[in-house]
Amino acid sequence: MLPATAAALAVLAALLAWPVPAWLGRARWPRRDPLVALICWQAIGLAGGLSIVGALLVHGLAPWGHSLPEAGWAVLTGRSADDPVRGDHWVALTLAAVLTAELLGVLALSWVRTARTRRRHRDLLELVVQPSPAAPDARLLEHPAPVAFCIPGARPLLVLSSGMVAELDDDQLAAVVAHERAHLAEHHHLYLLPFVAWEAALPVLPAAARAHAAVRELVEMRADDRALAGLGGPDPRRTLAQAIVVAAGGAGGGVPEGALAVAGSAVGARVVRLVTPPPPLPATARALALACAGLLLLVPTALLLLPAL
Repeated sequence: MLPATAAALAVLAALLAWPVPAWLGRARWPRRDPLVALICWQAIGLAGGLSIVGALLVHGLAPWGHSLPEAGWAVLTGRSADDPVRGDHWVALTLAAVLTAELLGVLALSWVRTARTRRRHRDLLELVVQPSPAAPDARLLEHPAPVAFCIPGARPLLVLSSGMVAELDDDQLAAVVAHERAHLAEHHHLYLLPFVAWEAALPVLPAAARAHAAVRELVEMRADDRALAGLGGPDPRRTLAQAIVVAAGGAGGGVPEGALAVAGSAVGARVVRLVTPPPPLPATARALALACAGLLLLVPTALLLLPAL
């Protein structure tokens, strides 16, 4: 493996660590199709991790072979290196191991902590909630603030406060329930988890915080879109927007950590988007964005598996 492969992976990692997330975070088109944008964000995160770890591995294992599989197999079988092993090769391998352990460790720790927090809140809530007349799968919490949220997991819980039920009419309440059901049905907490871990593992990287904020906003917009698809009434967009505004007034009054709430993020942008919807993303633009996401994953994978450049 020659330096050109490692250099190409390092350049790709640098692009995915700052310029690409910064551009996507500022772009306007993701609001036109949040689901496609979420796929692009996932591709950026995964390709960025593959690129930086891959660049270190490619350089560190260069003395053992002309491709990563060949070099890895040589090390595993104890075959001697074909070229001299310098200090920078050991440093690269050490950094690759440390970075991989940190990224995977923080991801696992974030998963465990979030799951534990959600389980604790769910257990506490189940002691005080009661079946809600608004929906068969919802639970009613006696709380004066207008609050609605869901706790995902193996035993999902959809909670409406009595204040929310009192302030909303039937159509608005149905819109809120549909929004929370969308979070649970599409497992939006899994979209968020890698970016929670990325921000925790690399707090000094501004792109990590930018990516996390962008994904949180897109998850809420996607839930809005999914909710609208099942709503009736003369103006479901305005109905959902009004419900979000009401929920935003009580968002700080009872949403537990780890929950997904109808007023969870970017309330102003979402209300504007509902009242004045942007044109849908053209099919060609959708296909191009998905192709770019696929290429982001294909390029580092190919560089890692194919013979060196």
